[in-house]
Amino acid sequence: MAKQRQVRMEQRSALGAMQQLETRSDEELEAETKFKAAAQAILGARAAERYDAKRARVHFQRAIAAARPQERMQLRRMADASLALAERRAGDLKVAVEKLGQAPPSNRQLMLLRFMGLVAPAPGASPMLRVRGIAIIVGIILLLMAIGLGVVELIALPLGGVSIGAGVLYGVVLIIAVLGILALFGRRRQNRAKARAAAG
Repeated sequence: MAKQRQVRMEQRSALGAMQQLETRSDEELEAETKFKAAAQAILGARAAERYDAKRARVHFQRAIAAARPQERMQLRRMADASLALAERRAGDLKVAVEKLGQAPPSNRQLMLLRFMGLVAPAPGASPMLRVRGIAIIVGIILLLMAIGLGVVELIALPLGGVSIGAGVLYGVVLIIAVLGILALFGRRRQNRAKARAAAG
């Protein structure tokens, strides 16, 4: 019983250390020696959020090597979830997050990750997948330009219309403005969600 209580206390201290270290910079985490496993796990998760699977794998390997035996299973599960995110494997990400005992990503988040996997395949993907990604991006750009041109033509119709060249130019400006506004609102919404999560 005493040994079990000691293991639980060590696990809680490791989790507590990870929460305390989350606010530190990457440089500070690299220099961390007392809680090296926690620091390397955070660096691995951050690399995964940047879709840098190679770097994330290195950090998690260091974290597991520096961890106590009873912490390694949880770190491996964290590594599985982070690498699935970095490599845009939506199905594996959902399973890995559930094994961690956390709520799985929403269907919308998984759909966005699958889309990322299509347009920006992970490093090491076959040339055909990369060509497919470029083709999808080009198709999206052409579609957005066509939508912008259509909206501009519709707005300018009562004023006598607009030339194709000017319509394309105004359409591109319109699409950029709309995307910028959506990105701004999305960033604010994300920041509010992070603030709520931190407060909770």
